[in-house]
Amino acid sequence: MIVREQPDVFKLLFSWRGTILPKVLPPLGVVMLISTIVGGVSHMGYFHFPELPLVGFTLIGVVLSIFLGFKNSACYDRWWEARKLWGMLIANARHFDRNCRILTQARRERVIQHVIVFANVLRDRLRHQTENPTELTETTGLSPQALAQLYQQVNAPQYTLSLIQWELMQALKEGEISDIIYAQMNEHVAEMSLVQTGCDRIATTPLPFAYSVLLNRTVYFFCFMLPFSLGATLGLATPLLVGILAYTFLGLDALSSEIEEPFGTQSNDLPLDAMVRTIEIELLGTLGKPTPPPIQAQDNNLL
Repeated sequence: MIVREQPDVFKLLFSWRGTILPKVLPPLGVVMLISTIVGGVSHMGYFHFPELPLVGFTLIGVVLSIFLGFKNSACYDRWWEARKLWGMLIANARHFDRNCRILTQARRERVIQHVIVFANVLRDRLRHQTENPTELTETTGLSPQALAQLYQQVNAPQYTLSLIQWELMQALKEGEISDIIYAQMNEHVAEMSLVQTGCDRIATTPLPFAYSVLLNRTVYFFCFMLPFSLGATLGLATPLLVGILAYTFLGLDALSSEIEEPFGTQSNDLPLDAMVRTIEIELLGTLGKPTPPPIQAQDNNLL
C-alpha cells in the first residue's frame, strides 16, 4: 500500500513533473508575447488597437467553460473506469490464487503463470506493444520461444485465458476438481475476460473527433484573441491576466486530451507497469519463487 502525504502548497504551486504546463507552455508563451506587445504599444500610445466588445468574449468564455467541463468529466470517467477495471483484475488475480490451491502444485504453477502473462499481454495490447519484455521470461518461467509465439497471436490476452481454461478443464477431466469447483474457478476466467473487454472498449472508442477538434480550435481562437480585447484596458498588466486565463483554458483542454487515453505512458496515465508488477510479486510470492523488485508509481498517479 502506498501512503500518500498531504500535498505541500508550495510544491503544488511550483511543480513541473506531472503537470500540464510543459504541454501548454509553447502556445501560452505566444499568447503572453502577443499580450506584452499589445499592452506595451497601447500603454505607450504608439497605436490604439480597436477595442473588441467584452460582452462577446464573456459569453464565449462562459460557453467554452461549460463545454470544457463536459469534456473533462467525460475524459475523467474514462480514466476512472479504466482504473476500476485494473483494480478488478488485481482483486481477481488474488481470488484466483486462493482458489487454485486445490489444484496439484504443477498445475497450480502453470495457471498462476498464465495469470501473470495475461496481465502483461493485456497491458502491452492496450499500449500497442508487440514485443514481449525480456523480464517476462523470468517472472513466468516460459521460454522466449513460447512468449514470442504468444505475442504473435491476434488476441494474446484471450489466447492466454483459453490456456487457463484448458488447464481447468484438464483438472476436471482428471478428477482433481469437481464440476462445482470448476464452475467457481471458471468465473475468474470470465471476469478477466470482462476486464479485457472493458479496457478494449475504452481504448478503441475515443471521444468523437469532430467534437474534440471544434473545442480545441475554439480554445485557441479565444486565447489568441484575448490580448486584443483586454490590451487597451489593462495596458502593461495584460500579459499577467491573459496568461492566467490562457493557462486555464489551454490546460483544461490539454489535460482532458491526456487522460482521454488512460493506458499510455504519459504523466497522468494509469501506472500499468506498477499494477502488473504488483500482480507478479503477490502471485510469485505465494508460489515461493523469487519476486522482482516493486515499481513505484509516480507521485501524481494512484496505485
